[in-house]
Parts: sequence; structure tokens; C-alpha cells
Amino acid sequence: MDKITEALKQYPKLSESEIKEQVALILSDKMAPNNNKKVYENILSCIDLTSLNTTDTEDSIESMTAKVNDFGENYPELRNVAAICVYPSMVKTVHDTLTEGVEIATVTGSFPHSQTFIEVKMAETSLAILDGATEIDIVFPIGKLFEEKYEDIVDEIQEIKAACQDAKLKVILETGILEIKDIENAAILSMECGADFIKTSTGKLSVGATTTAVYAMCRMIDEYFKISGRKVGIKIAGGVSTTEEAVKYYTIVDAVLGKDWLNKDLLRFGTSKLANVLATDILGEKKEYF
Repeated sequence: MDKITEALKQYPKLSESEIKEQVALILSDKMAPNNNKKVYENILSCIDLTSLNTTDTEDSIESMTAKVNDFGENYPELRNVAAICVYPSMVKTVHDTLTEGVEIATVTGSFPHSQTFIEVKMAETSLAILDGATEIDIVFPIGKLFEEKYEDIVDEIQEIKAACQDAKLKVILETGILEIKDIENAAILSMECGADFIKTSTGKLSVGATTTAVYAMCRMIDEYFKISGRKVGIKIAGGVSTTEEAVKYYTIVDAVLGKDWLNKDLLRFGTSKLANVLATDILGEKKEYF
């Protein structure tokens, strides 16, 4: 535990007030140049098209997947979304329907609360991968963070990372209920345990992504890259439903992490609404394709 605590201390931290100041400067100086159709198109190609509803059915997920399949034919001037994200029970439906080269993402480990046995989390992850999932989104064990059970957190995330095999692991920090210091520590622990992406939110709570949380996460990704040489991606999810909001987050990622992160390999937006909004703003007419 002392080793983990020492590892957390080597990362320079900022207060919430300092972060708010930096965010305001970035958005005032750099957002306008990013407010253009080329950026909108890039954001569209970074979307994890998401359906995580109680009412999801095989038919509804097949329909969504078929629209992804046909997107290039209907909009040849636009790049397709990065991934389709569904519940584990729907992964096989996506896998059996999908013909395009987009990723199949799913949420495992008692989403959205992460309150179940580690054995269940690992089993659900393994079963999802057997059904065709190529990306796994899990929720960070926040209760253990509050209790500073860092060793338990490390063991859990590392075990799930191992269960992922070749699939990418995204760790959801649920930043809307965390203070900045907790966001920073959760980000560091997740990356040190092998996370390929850190993600803001499940989208199931009243507070989702915020500019301060995204800035804090980007700073930790940057610091981790300086120490390890490994690039970790960021996924922004939870209430991102307008082009303006998406461009704000894109601008923060651009300013803190740079151009290398402005692609689907290192940047994702988890949303069910944003694709249509972006397509509308890109093409200049109302689109309700997805």
C-alpha cells in the first residue's frame, strides 16, 4: 500500500480553482479555431454510438447496427463512428449483424455501480469477449477509493485487464460524484493498472462530463505519458449532446494532450444523440439517421 501511495504522490496535482482558471483560458483562446466542420467530422468519427437502455431489444440493436453498416453508403463524404456500445447481452447481436470495421464495446462488472463480486466482473468480461466484444468499459470501484483501499483497487482492475485479453479496457471514473483530487487519483490508479482509456461517466447519474473533470483527466494522462511513455486515451461521456459541448471537450484535449490524441484511437465520445446533431451541423440540414 505504501508503494501505491508513493506512486500517487509523484504526479503533480492542481486545485479545482486552478483547473477552472486554465479551462477558461483554453476555451477563450482556442475554441473558436476548432469550431468548424472539419473538427465536427473528426468528432463524429470518434463516437461510441451507445444504447444502454432497459428497453433495448435484439431488434432495436440490430436496427442500430444496420444503420452503422449502411452509413458509408448513405453518407460517403463522412467517416463512420468508432464503435457501437451495448449491454453484454447484446454483444452477440451486434457481432452477428455488423459488417463495417467499427469496434464492439460493452459495459461489464455490474454497470453502472460496480457493486458485485470480482468473480462476476471477470466472468461477464470474459463472456462478452467470447461473444465478440473488442472493448470493455468498467466502472471504477469508487467505494474503495473513498476508503483508500488502493491495493484492492489495483488487484481488481489488473484482474479485469487480464480477462480482457486483446480487448481494450476503458475505466469509467464517474467524475460527477468525485472531487478533483479523487478524479486525479482514480485516473492514475486506472492507468497504472493498464487501462487503455479513462472515461468520465456512465451517463446514468445527474452529473456527467464536465470541463474541469476532462481537464484534470487530460493532465493525468499527460503526466502518465511523461513517466511511462504509454499513451492512454480519454472517453468523454455523460450529457454530451450538442456540437458546442463536444467542441469544448475536443479543445481541452487538443490543448492539454495535443494533436496525437485527436483521433478514434485515443479520443472517444460516448453518446446516443451526438451523431445526428453533428451530421446536421456538418451537412447543413436536419438529420435523424441514427
